[in-house]
Amino acid sequence: MSGLFMPDGSGNRPCHGDSDIYASDSHFKNYSLFYEFFHGEYGKGLVASHQTGWNAMVAELLRCK
Repeated sequence: MSGLFMPDGSGNRPCHGDSDIYASDSHFKNYSLFYEFFHGEYGKGLVASHQTGWNAMVAELLRCK
């Protein structure tokens, strides 16, 4: 699950889908949005990005990694 939020070699994170701003812009590349739902095949975040419910668990897992 944490792989949805981890950047690949080019800085892209599956949770951000094809949005390049989160991989290349210096103001955004170090931030991950936590979405309400994720696409089942490729992991792109869907619906609200301000939901923190169960996604807060992922933030804790990333912190401990």
